[in-house]
Amino acid sequence: MKTTRRALMGGAAAVLAAPGIVRSQPRPPANRTLRVILHGDIPTYDPIWTTANMAANHGALVYDTLWGIDEKVTPQPQMVGRWGWSDDKLTLTMELRDGLKWTDGTDVTSRDCVASIRRWAARDGAGQHMMQRVREVTTGDARTIIVKFREPYGIALDAFAKTSTPFCFMMREKEALTDPMQKIETIVGSGPFIMNERETRAGTQYVYDRNPNYVPRSEPASWIAGGKVVHVDRVIILNVPDPQTQIAALQAGEVDFLETPSLDNIPELEADRNIRLAERNPLGDVGWIRLNFLHPPFNNVKARQAVLWAVNQENHLKATFVDPRFYRKCGAYLTCGTPFENDANTEWFTKGPDLERARQLLRESGYKGEPVILLQATNILYMTNSAQILAQELRAVGFNIQMVPMDWSGVVQRRAVKAPPDQGGWNIFLTSADGLSSSNPIWAAAHAATGERGWFGWPSDEKHERLRDAWVAAPDLATRQKIARELQANAWDFVPTVYYGQWKRPMAFRSNTSGWIATPGCVPFWNVRKT
Repeated sequence: MKTTRRALMGGAAAVLAAPGIVRSQPRPPANRTLRVILHGDIPTYDPIWTTANMAANHGALVYDTLWGIDEKVTPQPQMVGRWGWSDDKLTLTMELRDGLKWTDGTDVTSRDCVASIRRWAARDGAGQHMMQRVREVTTGDARTIIVKFREPYGIALDAFAKTSTPFCFMMREKEALTDPMQKIETIVGSGPFIMNERETRAGTQYVYDRNPNYVPRSEPASWIAGGKVVHVDRVIILNVPDPQTQIAALQAGEVDFLETPSLDNIPELEADRNIRLAERNPLGDVGWIRLNFLHPPFNNVKARQAVLWAVNQENHLKATFVDPRFYRKCGAYLTCGTPFENDANTEWFTKGPDLERARQLLRESGYKGEPVILLQATNILYMTNSAQILAQELRAVGFNIQMVPMDWSGVVQRRAVKAPPDQGGWNIFLTSADGLSSSNPIWAAAHAATGERGWFGWPSDEKHERLRDAWVAAPDLATRQKIARELQANAWDFVPTVYYGQWKRPMAFRSNTSGWIATPGCVPFWNVRKT
């Protein structure tokens, strides 16, 4: 689809100059301000309460982490200075580095971090898994954090550093003591930016100013590790849902960056000398169809298997990602293109979709035609398209699908509801996970099968949990690859999730900007320069 600047410039200018968007007076010069459009709206300012990546984008601006993953997928100290393990590998001691302050001017302390670790671990799958092996998390002195384990836990640093949501962000003790099931509203961080709440307009624009007191590390930036050196004075995240308005705004120089440009417009952007395209996420993203285990019909494994056999990944992928160079079908439980890709128990993938088999499984489940509530996010294109396609696929095999449209923020709120679907709950929603997180059965919260303690959908399976434990204890890659086959074989039997494909899409930015970091989990705005 060809977009002309003349046709859409007026629309882009109107959206970006709307009365609801307040600009600072005085404001930083244009070459010190980044105006960006990400993949959606920010559903909450609490990046621990939700796994939504937009909340992680907000979190990475205003908060910091004890550890960060670098581009070699290796945890590196971030807020931590000196650290070490005891000889028996049961005690991890971490000392905060110099110069860490909250934006209220007070020092970051170990008490803040201990409370933050506990709150994060209550919400995060990797944190929950780790804390089952932790005897206590405590302080040594005002700058020393001590984690004592009941047994060796070799992936503790990976858990603290991971890029899957929620990140282990550090907050003041005051906020971190908030009930993990309740959202934090006060925004006081120690990260490279400060949220400008006066100029932020929720749903329209989110304004972040450089934190003048932030002391970055000295190492080069690498994914979310290393020095978070900020070269601009302000970042403005604009919520512009319409893809064509996004493209026109980028071409006009009204915005500097698009996280997920419309793939229909890629040839046009490639031909524009003022635009650059680059890889956004090395392993791409995996589409997840999440089924609610708590209520019929998906509390019955046969109904879940029916969905597995009904979904045609090619239909979902082609509808949004158009060009096969941007997508691939995938039957691997732990992400295609990783050392853990395998073909165990993938008959549904190699021989499916098989609608008659799906119908038979649905009949065997005892399904009686009750309404199945499918939440459709209307402001994220791939979710909108795939929800429509999924509704057609499932109706074709006998499900009585009732699609409920809402924006992504609404989905994020409703998916947390455990009540029956006819009382404000749900049966199905669609989402995605970055390929790196999805490749690790501990990192991705949605890989847990711990029932109501786990992630939305609340799957429960004892064998799955034993295999996740075995993964942690595995001494080498070969052992983990063997466990990956067992995990996958079991997963495609009890069906915690159904995948609708894997994709990699580029980010687009103006040629007068540089230093963008391709990383899973969030969009870093440090290291970026604008001329």
